[in-house]
Amino acid sequence: MTNTTEAPGQLTQDQMEALKKGCQGLIPGIDTSYGYVPTLGVGIAFCALFFLSLVGHGIQYIRKRRWSSLAFAVGAMTELIGWAGRTWSSECPYNGDAFLMQITTLIIAPTFFTAGLYVILGALINRLGRHSSILSPKMYAIIFLTCDIIALVIQAVGGGMASTEADKIDGDTKPGTNIMVAGIVFQMAAMIVFTVLVLDFMRRVFVKTPCLESQKIRPAHPGSLPRSYIWLLASVFISLTMIFVRSIYRTIELIQGWEGYLITHERFFIGLDAATMIIAVGIFNFFDPVFLLWGEDDHLRPTCEDNELGEM
Repeated sequence: MTNTTEAPGQLTQDQMEALKKGCQGLIPGIDTSYGYVPTLGVGIAFCALFFLSLVGHGIQYIRKRRWSSLAFAVGAMTELIGWAGRTWSSECPYNGDAFLMQITTLIIAPTFFTAGLYVILGALINRLGRHSSILSPKMYAIIFLTCDIIALVIQAVGGGMASTEADKIDGDTKPGTNIMVAGIVFQMAAMIVFTVLVLDFMRRVFVKTPCLESQKIRPAHPGSLPRSYIWLLASVFISLTMIFVRSIYRTIELIQGWEGYLITHERFFIGLDAATMIIAVGIFNFFDPVFLLWGEDDHLRPTCEDNELGEM
């Protein structure tokens, strides 16, 4: 994503604007906003993967109407739009709309995945009882979903600013880049707090689970969680880890700048952004939160306390 300022003597601003609006193949000596030409096959592959994840979560949302399914579906759709932009860029590497399309969507997509994780924990608390968490499900919704919205807005604004400046010969991408970094760091801070609360939740439910008997939930061993809940918590931790890895990569990438080593080499983006994000959302296609918590009984409701967050 090298800024196009390296070729001021070869193209005028008017010529550059015309290039950004058309579909021109790579011109020797004229850098793209990426610093490379995105690989077509990779773009098609990830479009297909995120599309499949979107369909899976979309069907589950239509069937069960759970907020976690909706959050994952919207996140997968956002990733799909971003990868469609990169696929477009593989054929039209200078096109400004394609570049803006991918940078603004791929930077914000993980916020929808974290929203899904917050909803899952709230649902687990509803199932196991208020004693299982420091915060109520309602407070999880208020605190962490608000943090997600703030992070989303910050990153979207920064991405738009940086992309607009990247289209200019003498554009300054630094302000927009700094805003994106701030949004990612803010999101990471919220995730760290969330992870600590998840660990506290696990400590509480493994030590004290009186609500299980009242709901006819049979754990594999006395004092333990049902196996389906353990699978769900493991999936949450895997997804969280993938989002952390991606956030650390993105932070370092943007701190290096738009001419840095990480941002101008596609293999890092594929391995540390695309691959981590498909794992983060795809794992819940295989370990579906709604099925693991409710099974086939769509009418089962928590009995330990009133449902403050709403069912997943």
